[in-house]
Amino acid sequence: MYRFLSITLLLFSSLTYAQKKPINHTVYDNWESVGAKQLSNNGIWAAYSVLKQEGDGTLYLNNLLSNTRLNVSRGTNLQFSTDSKYAALVVKPMFKDVRESKIKKKKPDELTKDSLCLVNLTNQAIDKVPRVKSYKMPEKGASLVAYLLEKPIDTSKKAKPDAPESKTKQEGTDLVLKNLPTGTTRTFKYVSDYSFNKTGKQLVFACTGSKKDKLAEEGVFLLNTEKGSVKTLVKGKGNFKNFIFNEEGEYLVFLGERSPEKKEIKDFNIYYNSPSLDTAQILVDNEVTGMPAKWAVSGDGKLGFSKDGNKLYFGIAPVKKPKDTTLVDFENAKLDIWGYKDDYLQPMQLKNMENELKRSYLTVMEIFNSNPKIVPLADIKLPEVMPVAEGNANFALAFTDYGNRIQSQWTGSSIRDYYLVDTKTGSRKKIISDLSGYAIASPAGKYVLYFDKKTANWYTYNVLTAKITHLNNGLNIKFVNEENDVPEDPSPYGLAAWTAEDKAVLIYDRYDIWEFSPEGKNEPKNITNGFGRQNKITFRYEKLDSESRFLNKKETIWLNAFNNTTKESGFYKKEIDNAKNPELVVMEKMRYSGMVKAKDAERFIFDKGSFSNSPNVYVSADMKNQLKLSNTNPQQQDYNWGTAELVKWTTPKGFNAEGILYKPENFDPTKKYPMIAYFYEKLSDGLYTYQSPAPTPSRLNITYFVSNGYLVFTPDISYEKGYPGRSAEEFINSGVEALKKNSWVDGTKIGIQGQSWGGYQVAHLITRTNMYAAAWAGAPVVNMTSAYGGMRWESGMNRQFQYEKTQSRIGATLWEKPELYIENSPLFKLPNVTTPVVIMSNDADGAVPWYQGIEMFTGLRRLGKPAWLLNYNNEAHNLMQRQNRKDIQIREQQFFDHYLKGAKAPVWMVNGIPATEKGKTWGFELTDEKP
Repeated sequence: MYRFLSITLLLFSSLTYAQKKPINHTVYDNWESVGAKQLSNNGIWAAYSVLKQEGDGTLYLNNLLSNTRLNVSRGTNLQFSTDSKYAALVVKPMFKDVRESKIKKKKPDELTKDSLCLVNLTNQAIDKVPRVKSYKMPEKGASLVAYLLEKPIDTSKKAKPDAPESKTKQEGTDLVLKNLPTGTTRTFKYVSDYSFNKTGKQLVFACTGSKKDKLAEEGVFLLNTEKGSVKTLVKGKGNFKNFIFNEEGEYLVFLGERSPEKKEIKDFNIYYNSPSLDTAQILVDNEVTGMPAKWAVSGDGKLGFSKDGNKLYFGIAPVKKPKDTTLVDFENAKLDIWGYKDDYLQPMQLKNMENELKRSYLTVMEIFNSNPKIVPLADIKLPEVMPVAEGNANFALAFTDYGNRIQSQWTGSSIRDYYLVDTKTGSRKKIISDLSGYAIASPAGKYVLYFDKKTANWYTYNVLTAKITHLNNGLNIKFVNEENDVPEDPSPYGLAAWTAEDKAVLIYDRYDIWEFSPEGKNEPKNITNGFGRQNKITFRYEKLDSESRFLNKKETIWLNAFNNTTKESGFYKKEIDNAKNPELVVMEKMRYSGMVKAKDAERFIFDKGSFSNSPNVYVSADMKNQLKLSNTNPQQQDYNWGTAELVKWTTPKGFNAEGILYKPENFDPTKKYPMIAYFYEKLSDGLYTYQSPAPTPSRLNITYFVSNGYLVFTPDISYEKGYPGRSAEEFINSGVEALKKNSWVDGTKIGIQGQSWGGYQVAHLITRTNMYAAAWAGAPVVNMTSAYGGMRWESGMNRQFQYEKTQSRIGATLWEKPELYIENSPLFKLPNVTTPVVIMSNDADGAVPWYQGIEMFTGLRRLGKPAWLLNYNNEAHNLMQRQNRKDIQIREQQFFDHYLKGAKAPVWMVNGIPATEKGKTWGFELTDEKP
C-alpha cells in the first residue's frame, strides 16, 4: 500500500509539473514588482504600490485595524497627513493613452495629465482633481494640501495656438489650497512656485500675472493659513523661486531677479522676510559687503538656514560672460583643444559643462549681525564645503583635490586636502593633507572622522585641540574589504552611527560593529561581541528614524543580518550598552528589503521574497509575527518555475569556490539538460533574490531559460592581480567541470553568457577552451592594448584607471607590463576559437568603446569563424529601450536553442538582415538551413 501511495504521489507530482507552461516572451509586461512602501504616522494605514513592467500599476491603502483596503489604479507619490487622517496621491494617465499619444505625436498640451486623489481615511471617501501639475502637504501640523493645476484646456473652436512662452518667463496657473477636515478651498491665480513651512501655518507663492488679465497681481505673497490673511512680500514682475523657511517657520528667504526679460545674464538677489517686516527685503545683492569682485549671487545655488536660524547659507559664482552676438557662426572654427596640463580631459569637461556652468560656491551670512556681510566659504580652488552640526557650528568642513586632478585619469579618484573654514571670517585651517579616502564631521561638530585607504585605518581629528587619534590602533581586525581582489587599496566597510554628543562612533568590520571613543580614552568595544565573525553573519545598523542624528547608549537598535554561509537574511536586535550577543528576531531563506517604521508606532512595513517566491509586502509589530498584505504574480503558479541551490567545489589551485545552480521546477535527474553559465564578479549572495522574467539590459534572462529546460550556473570568481583571464578559467571552467560530473548535465551542450566585464570573460574563455558549444558576449573588451587608452564617453573618463586600479585588474601601465595586456586580450588568440559566438556592441556605448566588438567580429569573420554582431542603434552599454531588450531576449533564446537544443536556426543567423531590409524584417522566422 505504501509503495502504491508513493507511486501515486510521484505520478501526481509529475502530472502537476507537466501541466505547467514554460515561460514565453509574452509574459513580461504584466509581471509585477513591489514599489514604494510607507506607513501613516500612527501605524494604522499601510500604503504600497504594485507595479507592472509595462502597463498600469496599482497603489493599495490598507487599514491594519479594520482589514479594509482601497485600491487606486495608477496611483503614485502618496503622502499621509501628519494626523494620519488623510492621504494625497497622484494618479498617472493610463498606459494605453500615453502610448496612443506617442503614436499620434501629440503636443505636450494635448497629452493626458496627472490627477490628484485626496483620500479621507476615516470614511474612505475619495476626491479626484483632474489635471494637476504638483501638490504639497505640510511636513508637520495642519491637514492641508496645496496643488498647482495645469493650464486650462481651451475648448473654443477658433482657439489659436499660444505664442511660445519665454524660457525664463512662463505664465503660472491656479494654485488651490484645501483644508482637508473642512473641505474649504481657496484659489490663487497664475502661480509659478509655492511652498509650505513645516507646520503648514504659512504658504508662500509666486504669481506671474497674465498677458490676458491685466488686473492679475504679480509678485510674491505669503498666506497665513490660520487667519486667511495674505501679505504681499514683493509686488511686480520678476522671477522668484527656491522658497525656504527656517526651522520654526517664521523666517523666509528666496531667490529673485527682476532683470529685463531679454537680458541673458540675470541679476539674482536673496530676499528675506520675518514677522516684523511688512514686505520682503533684499538681504543679499551683488554689492553686499564681502562679495568678491566680479562675483554675484547664483540663481542656481541652494538656500538653507542653520538649524538655530542664525545663519543663512547660499551660493555665489563668478559673473558669467554673455554671448558675443556680433560673431558670425560659420566664420569661426569649432574645435576642442586637449591640453596636457588640464585638470580634466576635454570629454569630461564637455560632459560636466552644464553642471559647471551652474556651479555655485557656498557662502554664509549671519542674519542678525549688526554689520551685515557675507563670508565666502568656498572658491574655485576649494569648491566643496559642508556645513557642520546642521549649520550651527562656527566652522565648515571643506575639501579640494585642486592640484591633484590629473592623476584621476589613471587612478579613477584623486587625493584631497581637508580644511576647517571659519564661518565668521572665512579663514582656513588645513587639517588633513593628501588623503586617499574620505572625511566627515561628527554630528555635534566636535570631531572630523576620516578613513585613510593607504594605511587602511580610521582616525579622528579633535576640532578644539587638533589632536589626531588612531581609532583602530593595535586591533588585528581588518576594517577594509577582506576580499579585495583589485589592484587598488581596499575600501572600508563603513560607518554605522554616532552616539549622543559625539561620545562614541560605531564602525563596521566585515561582520561586526565596533564602538570607538573618538579621543581613544576607552578601549575599542565590539558591541556585537564578535558574534558576527564567529557565525559568518554580517550585521548592519538599520536606521529607522530619518531625523535622528545620534544613537542613545541605552537604545535598542535593529540590525540587518546576512549569513554569508547560508545566504539567509533577517534581523537581530541589540542594546548598544549591553554586553550580551545580538538577539535573534528572524532569519529566513528569503531576501528582506526596504524596512520602514511608522513614526509614532512600533510597526514596520517591508517586503521579502526568494527565487521561488515573488516578493510581497508585509507588516509587523515585532518582525516575528508578520502579516502579508500583497499577492504579487499569482500567475507564477501556472508556469514551470525553478529552484536555486548553492553549489561548492574546489578549483585546480585549491581555492574554495561557490556559485548558484538554477534548475527547472520539473527537474528530472534521469534526464540530461543543457546548461548556460552566466557570470559577473560574485553572484552567490543573491541565492534568494527573486529573478523576474523580464527583458534584461543584456544579461542572461535566468528565469526564462530555467523555465524552458536549461540549467543555469552562476559561479563566483576571485581574481589574481594581472591575470583576470586565467582567474576566469580557474573558477568558471572548474565549476562547469564539477557540475559535468552529474549525469543530468549534458557536457556537450554548455553555453556561456556575460555582459560587459562578463562579456570580456566570455571572449577570453572561447580562445582558451573548446568546452563550450555556444557563447554570447555583451559589450566585451577584446583588445586591452587599444581599450587602455580609450574613453568611457558616458562619464568622459579615460579607461586607464580601469586597468591599473580597478575591475580589469592588470595593476600596471601598458608600458610597464605589455605582456599582461597582450595575454589578457582575446583578440590575439582568435585563431583558437571554435565556439559560435554572438557579440552585442552598441554604437552609443558610454562604458566600453564599441569598436572593441567590431575588432572581435571582424577578426572572427576574417578567420571564417561563426560570429554575429548586434549593434542596437543609439543604445547604451546596457540596453535602455524596452523594445531592444525584448528583441535581444528572442535572439538569445534562438541562438542558444539552436546550438544547445538542436532547434532550427532563425533567418537572422542564417542569412543576416541586409541594410535594405532594416526596419522591415527582423529575421526571427525559423528555417531548415544551417548558419
